[in-house]
Amino acid sequence: MTKERPEFRPQDLPSELPILPLRNSVFFPGAVMPLTIGRAKTIRLIEEATRDNSLLGIVTQRAPEIDDPSPDDLYEVGTAARIIKLARTGKDGFNIVVEGVSRFRIDGFTQEEPFFASRVTPLVDEGTGDVEVEALALNLKNTAREVIDMLPEIPVMAKQLLESIQAPGHLADLITANIDATIEEKQDVLEAVHLKVRLKRVLELLSRQFEVMKLSNKINSQVKGEMSKTQREYYLRQQLKAIKEELGDKDDDENGIEELERRLKEAGLTEEAEKACNRELRRMRNMQPSQAEYTVARTYLEWLADLPWAKASTDNLDLDNAKRQLDDDHYGLEKIKKRIIEYLAVRKLKHDMKGPILCFVGPPGVGKTSLGRSIADALGRSFHRISLGGVRDEAEIRGHRRTYIGALPGRIIQGLKKAGTHNPVFLLDEIDKLGSDFRGDPSSALLEVLDPEQNNTFSDHYLDVPFDLSRVLFIATANQLDTIPAPLRDRMEIIEVPGYTFEEKLNIAKRHLVPKQVKEHGITEEHISFNDEALLKLATSYTREAGVRNLEREIASVCRAVAVKVAQPPEPKEGEEQKADAGAEVISTDSLVEVLGPEKYFNETAERTSVPGVATGLAWTAVGGDLLFIEVTRMGGKGSLILTGQLGDVMKESAQAALSWMRSNATELGISDDADKHFLDKADIHIHFPAGAIPKDGPSAGITITTALISLFTNRNCRADTAMTGEVTLRGLVLPVGGIKEKVLAAHRGGIKRIIMPARNEKDLRDIPKNVRDELEFVFPKNVDEVLEAALEGGHPAKTRRMMTQAPATA
Repeated sequence: MTKERPEFRPQDLPSELPILPLRNSVFFPGAVMPLTIGRAKTIRLIEEATRDNSLLGIVTQRAPEIDDPSPDDLYEVGTAARIIKLARTGKDGFNIVVEGVSRFRIDGFTQEEPFFASRVTPLVDEGTGDVEVEALALNLKNTAREVIDMLPEIPVMAKQLLESIQAPGHLADLITANIDATIEEKQDVLEAVHLKVRLKRVLELLSRQFEVMKLSNKINSQVKGEMSKTQREYYLRQQLKAIKEELGDKDDDENGIEELERRLKEAGLTEEAEKACNRELRRMRNMQPSQAEYTVARTYLEWLADLPWAKASTDNLDLDNAKRQLDDDHYGLEKIKKRIIEYLAVRKLKHDMKGPILCFVGPPGVGKTSLGRSIADALGRSFHRISLGGVRDEAEIRGHRRTYIGALPGRIIQGLKKAGTHNPVFLLDEIDKLGSDFRGDPSSALLEVLDPEQNNTFSDHYLDVPFDLSRVLFIATANQLDTIPAPLRDRMEIIEVPGYTFEEKLNIAKRHLVPKQVKEHGITEEHISFNDEALLKLATSYTREAGVRNLEREIASVCRAVAVKVAQPPEPKEGEEQKADAGAEVISTDSLVEVLGPEKYFNETAERTSVPGVATGLAWTAVGGDLLFIEVTRMGGKGSLILTGQLGDVMKESAQAALSWMRSNATELGISDDADKHFLDKADIHIHFPAGAIPKDGPSAGITITTALISLFTNRNCRADTAMTGEVTLRGLVLPVGGIKEKVLAAHRGGIKRIIMPARNEKDLRDIPKNVRDELEFVFPKNVDEVLEAALEGGHPAKTRRMMTQAPATA
């Protein structure tokens, strides 16, 4: 604050002034300011001004960081000042005190060396005597009083000085010089010549300062109140603690911290986990239980204490027992059982073996999920299942960081806590149905979990300390491999679980499904029994699937019908006596029609291939193999090829290749002669793949399409008992395809007796069950001619044509 200065007349201001650049501040008329002079130009200016006892002009720099400003770096309006005190500080420096006397505007610089000098015009306050100006000045003074009242550290004389100022312009300058505002805002006030404009700007700045101070005081009061409440609670708790000690209850662990410490010591933490635990314990001791951070720290320590850092179950390494357990739970699946027995054998010889990462791939209902529990029982380990279908958040695997409210570890760590050991069997169900969105990609988070070289230091975001997953036996299940990212697929050992044959379904139903459903429906073997023919009929005519899920549903339907009869026996007719219990109801093929209605599936191959232009193919699907009928027809047109049935690009290209081969070999096949090489120019060919709602793709239908085309154009039927698969080339070669096991089992289920497949796929028959191989006839062609010989009634068209053209023998 400054004192009231004597009156200074603006006309006394010289027409030229030396200019002193000022950094980080704005100097107002009537203000007194100490300055430290250090720049060479400014020192020369001060020496010149004190020699002549003249005024100097103080102008604020636009950019305070510039050490040697140019005229363009200075504002145009400044304050004329006189030096009222000067003291030299060493050889090169001054401490001065200046007093502002008048505003001025720079009209042009007259020199820049050795210091700035410019022509100036004094600025006189405008609007003096205006009633609105007086009202604004009164309002400004009242607001200033309120601000001073909120600052008890300001001396009383400041308020007295405020009351003594009468000139509105001086009042505005004084207040602006002492409030918290930016350089630009203060410069705007200095440049405001009209008092009304100046007072409005200052009132706006002061009102803003007043609101900020009120809000600050309110916040301070709230904080003090909270601190007082916390201190009071602490004081009362200390008193309660002292009272308990006097009563002899000092051993009680009020907040359970000592119990938590004991659990943490017994948990067998790793070195890094122990460091994190001790750090959180120290923080928790310095907090009150009522604080939110206390609960966060307590929950974190509870998780550390509950995890099985050193607790492991003992593996049952009896190979005979494991094999017996797996055989009792599941029929067939020899490849998987063999792999588990191999793991146990190696585990028996090498105790520190890491857990394998297995992936069971197969159609629904073949027992992939239940097989995981059976493996855990055979090993004597805990079992935990994690359903990954539809999971889209990476935090589901790795957990949330503790900065989030309600944060928890991911499903892996949660599963370990539930399992209670660090070597359980983890079943990652439906791993092929993982999703991803803006929250991250869970399949990428699984890369570390399912990598034996990395998962010994798996880090969950919530725990933030490594946990060893190398002892966990991970088993993933999937219906197809296409949707699993390649890096994740590479980390797993893929074991295919194919569909069941009819014989396997019969044994599964007798051993597992029927006893299970009989028990679940409250009846016993005294009430119902199935003969083998009925079970086989259920598998062949009432269901058509790779697994046994629908078969179990049909068995359940039969059991419910019997349960109704047991619970509500029929009333005897008039004159008849109540019949004694006739014993168990034997379910036969005739009983199935009464309970389930007519057959749902029957062999339609003969019916559909009874006309030329229809061939039976074999397809692989995610739910097992299936029969694929291909229909071809010809009509008038312009030589176009029409393809329908929701086909992919690869299958469309197979159809083009098949048509091209037929056209190039039309003469040999007897479809056209040399005089009719353009026999297709006026005809359109339509190839249709029924079940149009199902997408289809792949090259394996190549020989089937070719056979259907030749069948149509030679007017020969395809053999009704034959199905085929294989890729065809433009040269007529038959190339190998995949999914042979699923396709063969689908053909067996569909009543097919002969299968045509590429010669190079003959090696894949070793995976087919022996009883299926014995019931089917296999043909292994190397080219299309051999396919036609085996697939068409009457054999290859060219062979028949040669026989017809041979001259009859003569005597």
